[in-house]
Parts: sequence; structure tokens; C-alpha cells
Amino acid sequence: MESAQTAPPLPLAGLAGQFLLDPEITFLNHGSFGACPKPVFETYQEWQRKLERNPVDFIGRHVPGLLAEARAAVGEFVGAPADKLVFVPNATYGINVVARSLKLQPGDEILTTDHEYGAVNNTWRFNWESRGVRYINWPIPLPLTSPEEFVERLWEGVTPRTRVITLSHITSPTALIFPVELVCRRARQEGILTVVDGAHAPGQIDLNLEAMGVDYYTGNAHKWLCAPKGSAILYAADGHDTLLEPLVVSHGWNHGRSGSRFLDYFTWTGTMDPAAYLSAPAAIRFMQEHNWPAVRAACHQLASETRARINSLTGLDAVAPDSTTWYSQMFTARLPLPAVEGMRDRLWTDFGIEVPVFAWNDQGLIRVSVQAYNTPAHMDHLLDALQTLL
Repeated sequence: MESAQTAPPLPLAGLAGQFLLDPEITFLNHGSFGACPKPVFETYQEWQRKLERNPVDFIGRHVPGLLAEARAAVGEFVGAPADKLVFVPNATYGINVVARSLKLQPGDEILTTDHEYGAVNNTWRFNWESRGVRYINWPIPLPLTSPEEFVERLWEGVTPRTRVITLSHITSPTALIFPVELVCRRARQEGILTVVDGAHAPGQIDLNLEAMGVDYYTGNAHKWLCAPKGSAILYAADGHDTLLEPLVVSHGWNHGRSGSRFLDYFTWTGTMDPAAYLSAPAAIRFMQEHNWPAVRAACHQLASETRARINSLTGLDAVAPDSTTWYSQMFTARLPLPAVEGMRDRLWTDFGIEVPVFAWNDQGLIRVSVQAYNTPAHMDHLLDALQTLL
């Protein structure tokens, strides 16, 4: 029998039964909220049962050590020491922690792109625009051609007043992988702080946060890592963890319990259900048991073929080259702008297809996620529906 390391890509249809999704729908929107495999969800429920059997004993005596073990497992997965990670409910929460903690001055600038996620834009603007700090969505036009060209284009927006560069690792509207390593390296050389929203990254692409050179990174475990909803991480590089302030002040503040202000501030924030956090290692084990590099490669191949079919159907140009440099299991394709109005609802009500369709920067886009439970038949159904609607 072949080992997991050398086994060929599994037929994706063979994993569909591992998920709780309704088999009657064509679910092509894993990128929004993810989907949890049955074994991981069972682990999640078992943690909740353990909590309810004796809440005081579980939360008071066991949770700190269990969270430390879970952080260690997730840290190994994303390439970061466990004491540089804390669990947070979602990536937006992580961005809020960083945005509210920084000490900026009137006239300072925060630079991002026009591909940024709406909630992240709102977070930075809410915290800083009323205080005289400029938040700049620098335009990065499509199609993208090379990582170096992206960095040069972004740096056209850098000025002597730029204090922070904040980027999505994988963008929400365009589903593109940005070359954050190149950005972090150059920013560090120029004394600019980097904050990366990796909402879609853990589980979809390989990560090594320490090698990345990023100052702050937040990423969801409940999307492509397939952990239960409400599980994410916040990473702070050496020397930057002490700058962060908690959004919720509770018993961890000024406590000194763990020997790390960072861990104290963000581990004990009041009564909460830690089951989603504690289930993240089970999600990692699920991936390991099912040869996830091979699964991910099969998903990318299906995504590549589907992207080409949509582009052929519409006659519109691709948003980036066909390469894992730019996308993995989630891609965006252009649609005629007049056609996108109401199309998402039509795809759902008329065809049972769950997929985002929207207008962005005067372009029509469809964002398709390909996860282990998806099959070529799902993509055929999507193409048939698009042909009908277009």
C-alpha cells in the first residue's frame, strides 16, 4: 500500500461524504464560512460535552493547558512558536486588536489596496480616520502579471508618512494570492509595520509566519483549515506582541499568570466556549489523514479547468496567470457587468448553486471555491447555469 506521502490525488467525490453539507445543493462558496468535516465536528461537540459535565473544573483547571496544546499544534502548522500565537474568534477580530493597539499620529498613513476586504477597511477607518490618519486604498489593476510588478505598483503609494501596510494574503473580492513575503521584507527594511489578513490562507496555502517576516498576521482556522466556526489565530512577531492591547479587559489583564502579557491578555477574556479553538488540532489531523497536499492539488486542477471554461464562455480575460502563484482552491473570473445584477440569487433559487457573484471596481466577478467535497459534476452544473443565465 502506498504511503500518504506518495499516494496519488484522491477522487474528490470520495471525500464528499466526510462533510455535513446538504448533498442537494452545489456548494461553491467554502471561502465565506468554510465547512467542517464530520470527524472534526464530532470532536467539537465532545469538547462542548466535557465543558458541560463540569464547567468549573473544565474552564478553571483544564482549559489553559488544553489551549496551550492547541496553540502548539496550530503554531507548528503555520510556522510560528506557540507563545507568539493566540486564538481569536475570527480574522476580523484579529485586525481589530492590531488596529486599536497601534500608536499613530495625525498625518500618518495606512496603505492597503483596492482589493481589501470591506470589514478590514471599516476597522481601520473607524479607528483612525477621525484622528487625522489617512487610510489609502491604492489601486492594483487587473490583470496581475508578476509578484515584483505587484510590489512596485504598491510602492507607488508609499510616502514618507506611511507607517503601516495592511494587506490580505488572499483577497476576498478577487481571490488572488498577494506576494506578502516580498512586501514584508521591503517594508521591514524601510521601517514600515506590516499587518496581514490571512482569512483565507491557513489550509489553502502553505504558511511559515516566522520566515514571512510579517509583524502581525491573523488567519481563520474555520475556513480552509476546516475547523469549527469561530476559530482563528493572531500572530505577533518578536517585540510586537507587547504592543497589543485587549479588546476585552478581563482577568487576564495585568495578571502575569502565564509569564506572557500577550497570552494573558488574549487567553482569558471572560467566559467563553473554547471548543472551536480546541478542535483546530483535529482539523489538522483530518488533513494529514487524507493526504491534503494531494487533495489541494486536485482541487486546484479542477479550479483551473473551471476558470478556463468560464473565461471561454464569456470571452473575457483572466484576472491573473493560470498559476498557483496567484490562486489555489479559490478563483475569480470575470462576468459581463450588466449580467451580475441578481445573478447570485438566480443561481441559488433556480439551480441550487451557492456561489458569490458581484460587481467590483466596475467589473462583474464570480468567485468559485473548490474544496474536497466538490466534483467535476458540480462544475458542469455551474457552467450549464451560467450559459443559461448569460
